[in-house]
Amino acid sequence: METGGKTVFGATLGILMLDTQFPRIPGDIGNALTWPFPVQYRIVRGASPDKAVRGDADALTAPFIAAGRDLVAHGCDGIATNCGFLVPLQDHMSDALGVPVASSSLMQVPMVQRMLPPDRRVGIVTISRATLTERHRKAAGIPDGTPVEGTDDGREFTQKILSDALSVDFAQARADVVDAALRLHRATPDLGAIVLECTNMVPYAADVRRATGLPVFSIYSYLVWFQAGLMPRRFQPDLDDGGGAGAGHSV
Repeated sequence: METGGKTVFGATLGILMLDTQFPRIPGDIGNALTWPFPVQYRIVRGASPDKAVRGDADALTAPFIAAGRDLVAHGCDGIATNCGFLVPLQDHMSDALGVPVASSSLMQVPMVQRMLPPDRRVGIVTISRATLTERHRKAAGIPDGTPVEGTDDGREFTQKILSDALSVDFAQARADVVDAALRLHRATPDLGAIVLECTNMVPYAADVRRATGLPVFSIYSYLVWFQAGLMPRRFQPDLDDGGGAGAGHSV
């Protein structure tokens, strides 16, 4: 006999979204076609990209917790946000919501650094190098000396996302992200991997990998891993290949 206790089943990951209008292509965290599993979304009204990236994240704590509680009440067993700059909310949210919280792609940085050879460093590509502060680094556990490059000086990506533009030139946005990754690569001879801070950079992760030749981690890699813990895959105890040609027969 199965037991209930919640309304929605099978969509265990809840994603808290900034209040935006810019278009979101597959790969973007806010396009539901991105995910190989069902997710639930809630929009945090009034939380703009500019407020999250250039403003005071503390001012968003209460509305994010309120929206997170609604997702938990609707069956989510883990909560994520859609902006890497919200990492200062990590401890507040996990304490208030009582479920695992993945607040930022930046939380992968320490793990990726540990995976690399000792003579290699992980680097970060961000939507706003100018406002990625020591507070964000400390909240994510980012090692001192981790190199950072941004798309701040590009022609499209940072400007259109942070202004919440109604239209985006995605080819130019792709170029901005790849160019930032290449600058990071050239400036860091010991670079061993890249973490994309911004959740809107996922559609370009494969291009960054191809351009730099390095492993690239993003909110997509993080949340696929996160979901694998929230709802582990169930494996059947059968060997479909039936073993070798002579299996089950004595010689």
